[in-house]
Amino acid sequence: MAESFSIPDSQGAAANDPPQPTSSLASAPQNVSQSAAPVAGHHDGESSDSDEAEPEEEFSDYAEDFASDTTSLNSEITSYRFENGRRYHAYKEGAYWGPNDEMQNEQLDIAHHMFTLLLDGKLLLAPISDNIQRALDVGTGTGIWAIDCADEYPSAKVIGTDLSPIQPGFVPPNLQFEIDDATEDWVYPENHFDLIHVRALYGAIADWPAFYQNALSRLRPGGWFDQLEMSIQFRSDDGTVTDDHVLAVWSKTFIEAGEKFGKTFRIADLAKGYMQQAGFHNVTEHRMKLPVGQWSRDKKLKKLGMWNLVHCEQGIEGWAMALLTRVMGWSYAEVQVFLAQMRKGLRDPNTHAYFNVVGVYGQKPTSAY
Repeated sequence: MAESFSIPDSQGAAANDPPQPTSSLASAPQNVSQSAAPVAGHHDGESSDSDEAEPEEEFSDYAEDFASDTTSLNSEITSYRFENGRRYHAYKEGAYWGPNDEMQNEQLDIAHHMFTLLLDGKLLLAPISDNIQRALDVGTGTGIWAIDCADEYPSAKVIGTDLSPIQPGFVPPNLQFEIDDATEDWVYPENHFDLIHVRALYGAIADWPAFYQNALSRLRPGGWFDQLEMSIQFRSDDGTVTDDHVLAVWSKTFIEAGEKFGKTFRIADLAKGYMQQAGFHNVTEHRMKLPVGQWSRDKKLKKLGMWNLVHCEQGIEGWAMALLTRVMGWSYAEVQVFLAQMRKGLRDPNTHAYFNVVGVYGQKPTSAY
């Protein structure tokens, strides 16, 4: 019988916290776009000896200001926050709860492989053409989906955006990464993209209706929006995930944390309705089971369950630490106890757990635009 788990009653200060680094030294990848002041132009012309010195002084002053601005920008992006042994984004600090360190980046790459298996080798579900010209990947993470998209659609200029500059420097020539906050006004022109792709942005967006409106306006008429989201609700069809099971407690805790944080974790269940309300046409939803562990007799589901167990074990500390300590008031020690119980629950072969992965896509109407 599976063990039950209760959330901590104590809400005190963190106990037994790991030592924290005091600073971070990091550089943004060369292919990540950053805003910077333009270089001042030089005009030739006759001038007195006394005037000739002024441009050098002005340029020197400008160069110092430019260097200062650039250093400040780099610092804003790469002076990462270290907390409870994990590293978090610096740009718009606190806007997102997930770490951006190597451990979590590996989880993102594992997830990409797992989702590709789930979709039978496809990158997305929307029926896009083979010769798309412009594609946007919002919340690109390590950039692995955007890289595959750029390779698969060489005719397209692909842009991947994220709060963290964690993408590789060596990428296809038709791919560019940009630091951007998708919850603010979008900088791209209207009627611009053939495809906008979103994956695993649960708990990342405060105003989903506004997000979908932004996406719709930036698509060209006939363009497609494609989204893939994981439900955080662990389920079972045979009753092995009971209401007091640690996996069920995890689900309830994160739904509550998302509501307190102001960014819902329930977007997998809400996306279709929001897209229809925004004005997308041909909105289609696919719900797919993703097992945890190799308990399924189905060959594909068994393989997916193996990868999902690796995915969950790699990811759970990063998913939990900031939300449970910052938002829910747990101590570091309490989180670690919870995570130990979670790992035990995830590995239990007698628990036939799964969660749904929901794929939703829709098209911008060709009329009235």
